[in-house]
Amino acid sequence: MLRASWKSLLGRKLRLFMSAFAIVLGVSFVSGSLIFTDTLGKAFDGIVDTVGDVVVRPASASGDMDQTRSAKTLPGSVVRDLASTPGAARADGNIGDQTTFVVSKKGKLIGGQGAPGLGLNHNDAPTASGEPAASISTGRWPLRTGEVTLDKSTAERAGYRVGDEVTLVTSGERPMVKATLVGIAEFKSGGTVGASLSFFDTKTAQDLYLGGKDAYTEAWVTAKDGTSQEDLAAAVQKKLPAGFEAVTGEAAAKEAADGINQALSFISTFLLVFAGIALFVGSFLIVNTFSILVAQRSRELAMLRALGATRRQVTRSVLFEAFVVGLVGATAGLGLGFVLAVGIKALFAQFGLDLSGSPLVFESSTAVAAYAVGLAVTMVAAYLPARRAGRMAPVAAMRDDVAMPEAALHWRLIVGGLLVAAGLAACTAGAVGWVDHRAVWVGGGVFGLVIGFALTSPVLGRPVVSATGLVYRKAFGAVGAMAEQNAVRNPRRTAATASALMIGLTLVSMMSVFGASAKASIDKAINENFVADYVVSNAISQPFSTSVTRGVAAVPGVETVSPMRFASIDIGDGGSYSAAIDPKTFGTAVPLDFVAGSLSDLNKGTILLQDDKAKAQKLSVGSSVKAKIAGQEGTYRVAGIYRSMDALSLPVLVSMDAATAAGVPAQDSMAFVVREPGADAAAVQAGIEKVIAGLPTVTLKDQDAFAAEQRKPVDQLLYMIYALLGLAVVIAVLGIVNTLALSVIERTREIGLLRAVGLSRRQLRTMLRLESVAIALLGAVLGVVLGVGAGWALQRALADDGIDVLAVPGTQLAVFVVLAGVVGVLAALWPGRRAARLDVLRAITAE
Repeated sequence: MLRASWKSLLGRKLRLFMSAFAIVLGVSFVSGSLIFTDTLGKAFDGIVDTVGDVVVRPASASGDMDQTRSAKTLPGSVVRDLASTPGAARADGNIGDQTTFVVSKKGKLIGGQGAPGLGLNHNDAPTASGEPAASISTGRWPLRTGEVTLDKSTAERAGYRVGDEVTLVTSGERPMVKATLVGIAEFKSGGTVGASLSFFDTKTAQDLYLGGKDAYTEAWVTAKDGTSQEDLAAAVQKKLPAGFEAVTGEAAAKEAADGINQALSFISTFLLVFAGIALFVGSFLIVNTFSILVAQRSRELAMLRALGATRRQVTRSVLFEAFVVGLVGATAGLGLGFVLAVGIKALFAQFGLDLSGSPLVFESSTAVAAYAVGLAVTMVAAYLPARRAGRMAPVAAMRDDVAMPEAALHWRLIVGGLLVAAGLAACTAGAVGWVDHRAVWVGGGVFGLVIGFALTSPVLGRPVVSATGLVYRKAFGAVGAMAEQNAVRNPRRTAATASALMIGLTLVSMMSVFGASAKASIDKAINENFVADYVVSNAISQPFSTSVTRGVAAVPGVETVSPMRFASIDIGDGGSYSAAIDPKTFGTAVPLDFVAGSLSDLNKGTILLQDDKAKAQKLSVGSSVKAKIAGQEGTYRVAGIYRSMDALSLPVLVSMDAATAAGVPAQDSMAFVVREPGADAAAVQAGIEKVIAGLPTVTLKDQDAFAAEQRKPVDQLLYMIYALLGLAVVIAVLGIVNTLALSVIERTREIGLLRAVGLSRRQLRTMLRLESVAIALLGAVLGVVLGVGAGWALQRALADDGIDVLAVPGTQLAVFVVLAGVVGVLAALWPGRRAARLDVLRAITAE
């Protein structure tokens, strides 16, 4: 039986290659995702390890990447005193800013799409390993005002060489800085993961970021030989003023790594979800391929049974073939994963995660996962065809026509119907709001609907195929009628092939509806909630200098400018990204709809809560609540509860005074501008643009432009999802090609007879093309219908979170269906060409 299985494999290499290719693509997605996240993790590990023996920092600081950086500073006198701590070899003060970006020679901003722009003071403080965090590769370190050193990657991207004048933008008191490039540095770990590094001398850094104070944002204390980090940290802590802490470098690095790993786990899960979708779609291709191959080998399998092979042996022989296919597919997929990892690197580089300086990392766990996934998916998908092969009766070998035992469709309809009913119930419960975690219920319901539709598609698809057939018969006559009959002669096969495409288009259509709804909701919210005529904000989601806001306020014709500063605020529910506002001006620019309380009661000791946040925390006006603003804990009184602002989802609002007291940096995230009544709009806009001229990070937008800016992240997310779902669609297209190719082999005699009675090669190719289009349109129609329903349910589930407008992009969905038809045409090219080249006499005599 083993030799027979090998012979079968070698005799059907091309047919099995198509199934293996589905595994190759799916496994490559899994291995590529794991290689990318391991590479990303290694790159960040090299960064977080560059800390001193003991780190002195504000007590509110942490490794949480979502927490606002504290603006509290450590006096220079304290840093100098730390050098005399028992066990300390030296103490160095560090100054760091995350909003300093380099402007290239062409006026383009370098970085800023997620990765920070770090402005640092230079010192030669050693890390815990004894080496400095960065070293000079060309030139020297800055020594005086007007000099800067850049990291190598930033200098290359910006086109600067030593001696050039560099333009930088910051969120400090001086929004634009010009300095001479005196050196190029290399970071200890190699790459900077997209971040840019700009080094200044200490006095210049203090002037830029700390208002000229003799202070630092943190300090490193280096231990003498024989002194442990723990002992030194304990000794340093005794010398620190209130509000500061000393932590070991090892603890600080671990804290930072934990925060980064939490973010990386989301990226890994995000990518692996799409890899799972691709493998799930690929399983339909595998089931179809093995079902067809087993059917084509029915006489051979019956003969083996007649010669004494047991059912178990026949089943095992088919599973052995599946094992080999899975093994080959997983091996090739693992290799292709490296190529895909490079592609994922390029994709994420567009969002600020630049790993161009980091080599790919390959862990043994990636290989284990690739083979485990590839073999498991193949073996599970091939089990049912293998089991049916084992049920072949030995006496069947004596018949002229051998048919594989086929179970009735009723069990598929029963199970599929139950899943559809359960999916509808879950989606309805999530959409209407009968349950908590509504989006989760919708997600589970969509999964049930997809599986249910796949099982019942032999019946659900008949009206679609019949409608297609009606068009075919009128347009193509007998050829069209045969194409329709070929599409319905084996409903399971057609349904399985169409279901693979249906799954991909369901998800694409659902996200299209969701994206259109999100953008429509943003437009509605801005039209209804904004009074401001303009919004000044940062083009890269970073804060900007308060001097910009003051400059805008001084423009003739400007009545009110209301600044806003984003900050992390935790009221005991895990935290959320909220904002600090000026209660005197905010209501003029962005009116709040209060359920209770008022904006005028917001001050240094009070907070405002969004209604759903107050309900979830069981708080009301007058309640006392402990809150952490930028990590600094305090007790506040609830002064008001307001309804959700869809355009600005801010669950908690505090005053500027409260934020400043908690250590939130004095950097504005947005500024809402209201013109004076009767002011010349063009003159006001020109005046504001003059203020921000030369600052590529700061933009001015009217309401329409602001709405477009808010829609942009939705489009970016959709494009990324479309790209990641593209692999599943490619596998589905391969499924159509594979089904048609195997169908041609299965119908060789039939094709020969048709050619013998006068069917031309062109007509034969047309028949296969129409059959392919019918399958593609079946998958497209079912996918779009299901996707629209799923998109509606998701939109309703998230209505309370601001997605309160349903928008169905009809034109876009119609394009999907048309493209599916085009895919059907393309998928039939190779099978049609192969069928047309068959020798008629040999085809007629084929078994």
